[in-house]
Amino acid sequence: MVEVPPNAVDDAAQVLRLALDGDSDAVANAFDAVVDRSGVVGAYDVAWCLAATMVGEGAPAGRWTLDFPDIDEAGYDTRWVARFVSAYANSDAPTGEALFGAALEDGQLPECLLTLAGSAVATLRRRAQ
Repeated sequence: MVEVPPNAVDDAAQVLRLALDGDSDAVANAFDAVVDRSGVVGAYDVAWCLAATMVGEGAPAGRWTLDFPDIDEAGYDTRWVARFVSAYANSDAPTGEALFGAALEDGQLPECLLTLAGSAVATLRRRAQ
């Protein structure tokens, strides 16, 4: 797995707290603050931490195929999250970086990051049940 700086873990925890509160504006502002402080690389590190939250600890190493029914009909942000989490699950940082760069280039990164934060929160809630 890709090592991320400790501040990325702290930033991801803050994003999750805000997302758990349902405050999408605050989540967006938290990502903006990360970009202001650490650049796009910092936002990528936070996104990677959020993907780690979704996958969880103790997942066996290997090639994973994640099942996302009807993913091709989903919106850009949903497809992006599915593929980004898959990249994380497969320890495929180059694909994660490519996805991140494509979303940035396409002007879709803010929405993708919000969807990723929301998906991470949904995963945490599902695990808590």
